[in-house]
Amino acid sequence: MLKSARCLGQLLFIAVALLSSRPAFAQDWFRTGTGLGQAKPRVAVADLAPRSDAAKSHSSLFTQVVRDDLQFSGILDLASPSFYPPQVVSVPAELKAPAWIEQPTNANYVGFGNLTESTSEVTIQAWLFDVRNPSAPPVVGKVYRGGPTDLQVRKFAHQFADEIISKLSGGLPSIAQTQITFVRATGNGNKEIWVMDYDGANQHQITNLHSISLTPRWSPDGSRIAFTCYAPYKGVTSAQICMYSMDTGKVISFPRFSGTNITPAWSPDGTQIIFSSSMQSNPELYVCDINCNRPKRLTQSSGANMSPTWNPKTGQTIAFVSDRGGTPQLYLMNADGTGAAKIDLPEKGYVIDPAWSPNGQLLAFSWRRPNDDYDIYVMDASSRQLVELTRDQGRNERPSWAPDGRHIVFESTRTGVGTRQIWTMLADGSQPHQLTTTGHNESPNWSTH
Repeated sequence: MLKSARCLGQLLFIAVALLSSRPAFAQDWFRTGTGLGQAKPRVAVADLAPRSDAAKSHSSLFTQVVRDDLQFSGILDLASPSFYPPQVVSVPAELKAPAWIEQPTNANYVGFGNLTESTSEVTIQAWLFDVRNPSAPPVVGKVYRGGPTDLQVRKFAHQFADEIISKLSGGLPSIAQTQITFVRATGNGNKEIWVMDYDGANQHQITNLHSISLTPRWSPDGSRIAFTCYAPYKGVTSAQICMYSMDTGKVISFPRFSGTNITPAWSPDGTQIIFSSSMQSNPELYVCDINCNRPKRLTQSSGANMSPTWNPKTGQTIAFVSDRGGTPQLYLMNADGTGAAKIDLPEKGYVIDPAWSPNGQLLAFSWRRPNDDYDIYVMDASSRQLVELTRDQGRNERPSWAPDGRHIVFESTRTGVGTRQIWTMLADGSQPHQLTTTGHNESPNWSTH
């Protein structure tokens, strides 16, 4: 009886988690796994002081980018600029700590600095001070010099924000300098691979194949992007694995195979590629080194197997999707292909797009439950506990984790039927932020650094 009651309690817990659109805030395992459950220091970022009228535009740009980066970091509470004291602070000698500690600013840390600009160079001095310990040296103190362009000032702002986040989080990875690759429809039925900064800035096309490109995946070192392309093989055009080099700016040679070859993914050390291929009739998973001369078959089943993803922490487990049981479901197996087992969810439906968190503890995926649309869920791989991150906001698919484990990028139709756009959110589903606004954009993937 006690055992039955305990099982019933566990089932009720899972059911409650699934019925709540934001259950993450109440679940310790989720807050621990994402690092979003820590106490947050309160930070203020004063307007960067321009040293001349010519410096005003870039001073404002730097200030706004830093604030946006910090606001979206998930590790601090950014005080509203409307609460700041009126004094200008451009160098440490001008910082009056009591004014920033008082309500309503109530800051623990204050960032500030100044910007000097000429026709050939911009110079930025930037600091972060602990105003509760004013005699301590600056937490961050940096000087940035470079070309007086928006792109360069943005880069410096991201670097300063990353310094702050690293210091205040105890050295955890920050993401302001990371990139996201994605697919954009370019007309005439074509789709090309694009890249943008993590905040949606600097969107630019990198492939020009005049064909259909899909499912881009960054290599762990960020030097390559593997993706699905359509290319001829023995006189037949079919889905193949293509490789783009960020170093050369070109698509580089990669072997082609018969059948349909899709959904590539990298091993954590970047030495292997796993992908789905029907080269031997049934879509199975194959693994090979980056030259892929002799792919090794990993799965043996009667259904289609695709969308593999390596556990980035251990490298020993692969999550993938298979319809061997009739409908697409989530499976786990050992990296050598043994021990494949289906992950049982509390309801039926379709599961697609698995993605491991950087710590290897959590799996994000898109799940279409009965009588519902596709939504993003996160599951603890050990306990099988679940949280739902999106609901009643269109179709949400293709989750990909940021390297800090605190953010997820995904595609969504929430802006209107027939259009897909790229969005980011904190890993608990809060702070959704739209990155692309025009055209049709899909299949995002976050770089690891």
